[in-house]
Order: sequence, then C-alpha cells, then structure tokens
Amino acid sequence: MTYDFADRVVLVTGAGSGIGRATARAFAAAGATAVVTGRSKEALDETVEVIRAAGGSAAAIAVDVTDEGQVEALVEEVVRTHGRLDVAHNNAGVFPAPRPLGDLDTSTWEDTVAVNLTGVFHALRAEVTVMRPRGHGVIVNTASNIGAHGRRPGVAAYAASKAAVSALTAVAALDHIGDGIRINAVSPGATATQMSLRPGETEEDRAQRLAAVVPIGRVGQVDEIVNAVLWLASDESSFVVGQDIVIDGGVTA
Repeated sequence: MTYDFADRVVLVTGAGSGIGRATARAFAAAGATAVVTGRSKEALDETVEVIRAAGGSAAAIAVDVTDEGQVEALVEEVVRTHGRLDVAHNNAGVFPAPRPLGDLDTSTWEDTVAVNLTGVFHALRAEVTVMRPRGHGVIVNTASNIGAHGRRPGVAAYAASKAAVSALTAVAALDHIGDGIRINAVSPGATATQMSLRPGETEEDRAQRLAAVVPIGRVGQVDEIVNAVLWLASDESSFVVGQDIVIDGGVTA
C-alpha cells in the first residue's frame, strides 16, 4: 500500500541503523518529517543524509533512551521545533551475546532491561504527555518474537525485556485510547540486519542457518517489518488497538 504521512511529524528511536533507519526513510518518503534519535550522532547523521538525498525531510537528535531526562527533553524539542508529534516508533533495542542464565552477569541484565524496556517506558510516557492535549497520536513499539511469543535458550535478558514490552504496549494502549492515542507493537523475527548476525557469521551463513529453522525458509526483509509499522501508524489501521503483530515467517505459529 501507499501511505500518506504528509505534514505529520514522526519520531523514530534507534534510527541509526537497521529497522529504525529503514522506518524513518519510509515515513519520510511518505511525506513525513522524520526526527531520528539514537546514541550515535554519526549514525543518525548518516540516516538524515540518506533521507535528504531522496528528497525527504529529517532531523537528528542524539539521545540515550535509558535517561528519562534526555527523552523528555527530546520530545519537548520535537514539539518546540516542529509544532507537534503525530507518530512515534519506539524501536531502540539491544541484543546481548547469548549465554545461559547461570552465566548472565547483572550488568548485562540491567543494561538490556534499561534499553529494551525502560527506554520504551520513558519514550511512551513522554510521547503520551505531548499527544494527550491534542487528542490524537499513534505509537508503535518494537517488541520481538522472542519473549511473549517464543523462547529459546541463552537469551533470558532479551526475552524478558521484550515480553515486557508486549505487555506494556497492551496496558498503555488501554490506558490511552480514551485520549485518542493508538498504541500497538510489532514483533519481528530474525531480520536482515546486523543484529541477527552471529559473531563471525556472513549473510550467506545466516541465510543457510535460518532456512533450516524458519518455516518460510528465509530471513525476514527489513521492508517487511517497515510495512507493518507504517500500516499500524496509518489511518488504515484505525480500529487496531493494543495489538502485537508477529512478523517472523511462521517461527512462533
């Protein structure tokens, strides 16, 4: 489908690479002003350059989503500069190296939860705060097929944090649909980004590995996730509230 986000302001976290960068590009291509954020200013500037080269509108603000003050200042800056915030895609996340729970150090646990869960909470709260007075807004969180939908060994911190994002999405959606704010989530499976590559693994190695375990027989493409995000953010999904759409080629079917 072709979406029209003309004159809308969209915030994308974790937009320095992967799904976040692709989502920001897609929103901008559909007419939105894309405000991209993440920890690396250099990576964000690359995202902005790509968007502007294609004729889109974008701006970058480096922020650590684990810092509530930075996130609140980010959203306030978006509204101050652009007049409003219409859509947010809370996508920032980390995937630590797999290890059994008994070998999982507290620092890795806390860092994973801080980015994947608390970072989403910080963003949600700040976004709702500025959307509420206008009585309108759409938020899409990135959860995962690992967590509420499926489990595998060695990823306790990631699975727990992403399962919590799924639950947080549903509760937040019920809390704020009366304010005119629709909140949903996407749960990607293995997607063709750097995050899904194992240490030392090539893209060809990954394709072979996943062909054996994904029912559809291949890795997911970034655009397949992006399309779901744009649909959830669009008026085409106006009756969809509190859902978590799994996009994993049948792994958790």
